[in-house]
Amino acid sequence: MEIQQTQDDIKDHEDKDKPTKKRNNEVIEWLKAIIIAVVLVVLIRWLLFKPFIVDGPSMQPNFHTGERVIVNEILYDIREPKHGEVIVFHVPSEGRDFIKRVIAVAGDTVKVEGDTVLVNGVPVNETYIQGAIDEAHQQNKLYNDKDFPNDEIPENIVPEGYVFAMGDNRSDSKDSRMIGYVPLSDIVGRADVIFWPVKDIEWINH
Repeated sequence: MEIQQTQDDIKDHEDKDKPTKKRNNEVIEWLKAIIIAVVLVVLIRWLLFKPFIVDGPSMQPNFHTGERVIVNEILYDIREPKHGEVIVFHVPSEGRDFIKRVIAVAGDTVKVEGDTVLVNGVPVNETYIQGAIDEAHQQNKLYNDKDFPNDEIPENIVPEGYVFAMGDNRSDSKDSRMIGYVPLSDIVGRADVIFWPVKDIEWINH
């Protein structure tokens, strides 16, 4: 009888331990899942995408100082930038990154005359700033008072391995008109999403 009672006691003890072991296993599984998620977020954050803070008025009216955007760092490992895309790139002479819009790519001939931008002789339909241009014209002003310095680069042909980029705020932007063509090797990536402030969250129109 004593032996039987001892065995029953052991069984009862084991039965009581089962819920505890199950809970411990669940906790461990949750911890594993959380750790894996954190690692993935860090990898995505540092290897694939990069946050960028807009600083200055050069991309108004579409981007404003203090806005934070997510930059896709892998897209241009797959293909080269296209017309109209908003890019972030290093400017070694400035020691910082710029955010601008691609106007012309390798092989294109580009010409800027006031509010008319010609690529390969065809006016660019710049819907992203057309409202601002129209507003300036209603006030009998040019939206852009900085032309491309044709005398410095007579041919105006974008060389291989470069793009020509300008800020949307044409009269208040330091861009390819002043700093020259942007090397593909200096491009960080394409700006894809405005994620801060919350009220301005949106996918970027390219």
